[in-house]
Amino acid sequence: VQLQACGGGLVQAGGSLRVSCAASGRTFSRYDVGWFRQAPGKEREFVVAISWTGGSTAYADSVKGRFTISRDNAKNTVHLQMNSLKPEDTAVYHCAADLDGLRYKFWGQGTEVTVSS
Repeated sequence: VQLQACGGGLVQAGGSLRVSCAASGRTFSRYDVGWFRQAPGKEREFVVAISWTGGSTAYADSVKGRFTISRDNAKNTVHLQMNSLKPEDTAVYHCAADLDGLRYKFWGQGTEVTVSS
């Protein structure tokens, strides 16, 4: 499975942005998917995850109520809608797929999100 994140950009605080993760491979629809982010000088952190059916999601406390994850298995795509963005949301956002225990097997290139104050 190859993953490609896209949709990042520059937005003002309070604004919105949608990043997407597009995958190759017919089995993507059977994989749990997660989004992670890494800000400059900081460790990578979990943002949100969605089950392969889309019926279960989990959010980091820092993004609850502001971010929404969804998936379209017919299009092998997972979206992350980010609203009420804050400067502290600035990071490179990565998607990952196929949760095996506590680790994801597949990772994509990140997309950069910059929130200006």
